[in-house]
Amino acid sequence: MTAIWGSDATGSWRPLAASRYPAEQALHDLVAEGPQMLPLSGAPRLTVLGTEVQLGTGRADVVAVESSGRLVVVEVKLAGNPEARRAVVAQVLSYAAYLQGLDPAYLESTTLGAHLAQRRVKSIVEAVRNDDQEGSVDSTSFADGLARSLADGAFRLVIVLDSVPAELVQLMGYLEAVTDKVVIDLVTVTAYDVGQSRVLVPQRIDPGRRVAELSEAEAAARQANAVQPGSAEFRTAAARGPTEYQQMLEQLIDWAEALDANHLISLATYSGKNEITTLLPRLTRGGAGLATIYCAPKAAYLQLWPSVFKRLAPNAIPLVEKELGGPIRQGQRINAVSDSLLEALTSAYCEANGRPTRTLS
Repeated sequence: MTAIWGSDATGSWRPLAASRYPAEQALHDLVAEGPQMLPLSGAPRLTVLGTEVQLGTGRADVVAVESSGRLVVVEVKLAGNPEARRAVVAQVLSYAAYLQGLDPAYLESTTLGAHLAQRRVKSIVEAVRNDDQEGSVDSTSFADGLARSLADGAFRLVIVLDSVPAELVQLMGYLEAVTDKVVIDLVTVTAYDVGQSRVLVPQRIDPGRRVAELSEAEAAARQANAVQPGSAEFRTAAARGPTEYQQMLEQLIDWAEALDANHLISLATYSGKNEITTLLPRLTRGGAGLATIYCAPKAAYLQLWPSVFKRLAPNAIPLVEKELGGPIRQGQRINAVSDSLLEALTSAYCEANGRPTRTLS
């Protein structure tokens, strides 16, 4: 069992008592705002499509989708809720039964239409592409994956609790053993109060099913497109990049590394398709980024993510748009950067972290 240990006034180390969530909605909101905190099997990247989504006679807490097109249904319960045992399993299975065989167009226009509108997107694939900071999503492949997920009932069902009853672990283990099409994740997100901060400890509960090994081809493909921590891989790619963009790339790498050194981001490199390498200055909470740096064989550029700015750094938008000379636009390629633009972006990352704006050391 995972626990957080702390020392008391005498210097003795003791496990801290878990903190209670004030209400089930608090845990629900954490999951909806930061689905990447969930340690799901296979480590998929999720895009939230809607919360409290009407599926048949019930409302699913969160409906999301993987970058592969597989639909994800998330149900959130506190262990003290009587439904946190057998009833929650019946809920998620009923949602899956409703979704199976649904036409993708109906799902998009009717089931999720109002939810997509709230996110200011017109389609499911647009929502996914807005989150695709690695540039790894192919629209055609995604549409095919979504259609197969609906036709086959091949969904991911996730149950999130603050602590898990043994009865539920046994039941979920049985379902994992007898189903092939549905991926089932049982996750706890335990909270601890440490000083003035709240620490969350997400943990996937494994009922004991052996995870199938990857084939050699799958392992090679995954390794080729892996996200590597830090900027070393990106520096190597940048050194081989277009000569005319070398100075800009060096400037952007130094800026991103300074953000990382000041604990404003967690820096990673993604080696994707078409020899495009991506530097990802991601916020530690939720895994989103305000900016992404791309290096391709014949081009290099910076992209900003307006939806993340609106959600996490709205006050910095005027500063950044002043330096851009216009609005932050989805998909806009910025081929030249100035120190003042990077200062404005630093202000945005400080705001997203709840910190006062400062000069990076």
